Amino acid sequence: MKSLRNKVRLTLQEIADRVDGEVEGDGQVVITGAAPIQSATDGEISFVVNDRYVKHLATTHAAAVVLGEKTECSRLPVLRHPNPYLAFAYIIDLLYPDVPLVSPGTDPTAVVEEDVTIDASAAVGPLCHIRSGASIGKGSQLVSSVFVGRNVTIGENCLIYPGVRIMDGCRIGNNVIIHSSTVIGSDGFGFAESEQGLKKIKQIGWVEIDDDVEIGSNTSIDRGALGPTRIGRGTKIDNLVQIAHNVEIGQNCIIVSQVGISGSTKIGNGVVLAGQVGIVGHLEIGDGVRIGAQ
Repeated sequence: MKSLRNKVRLTLQEIADRVDGEVEGDGQVVITGAAPIQSATDGEISFVVNDRYVKHLATTHAAAVVLGEKTECSRLPVLRHPNPYLAFAYIIDLLYPDVPLVSPGTDPTAVVEEDVTIDASAAVGPLCHIRSGASIGKGSQLVSSVFVGRNVTIGENCLIYPGVRIMDGCRIGNNVIIHSSTVIGSDGFGFAESEQGLKKIKQIGWVEIDDDVEIGSNTSIDRGALGPTRIGRGTKIDNLVQIAHNVEIGQNCIIVSQVGISGSTKIGNGVVLAGQVGIVGHLEIGDGVRIGAQ
């Protein structure tokens, strides 16, 4: 299958030099791609970090493999690294450099209202709608059919995939990635009970997403009822996550698919919430906490 990104050719030694690894064996073998250890072929590099895959080192057709300091392999060139999974992440970046998904400028089918600021290097793709007062920073890409509400700010080098909705007043930092069909700043779920029924509480807050955050597809982050809902720097949020109004999530957290976080909960730095975790409202979760699935 043709790769979605351009590939480059590097020797194993060139790769090792760039990721601070050490080569065992032929450092001049040319690497043109990456693949799983079971299916890698000539020219492709792979990695092993889980013991259950060590058996494949005896049969793999990979050109080279990235290993930690204790895993033995003598039948093919090895790139040694104390953190092989991290090294492989950087190797993927080297072999498959990013290419723009949309060209700089504003597509003629986009709707851009008055008083909008779009940096000359930013890209607004087909069928996007940018409402008044919005600002889009240097190098950011709105791929297609993205809605940006009034007075939204999007920082530099953001990548906003098709179908994302960013509602009025929300603030997106730099280097943020938001995947398709996610909604930022929808109304929080707030109603007051009375004998006449349920009275909607108007949600007049906003959402703040800090730098280097990535948000998966079909996730909803509600605006605050009063004040912001906050997502801290470097946090990664999976697909199908619900984050309610006025939640505050710290830095470098991992929020896995189908997690639901109720309103006004505060989550510290470096927290991991595994799949389908449910958090009731108004709790405080400290730094470094890990909560298992369900």
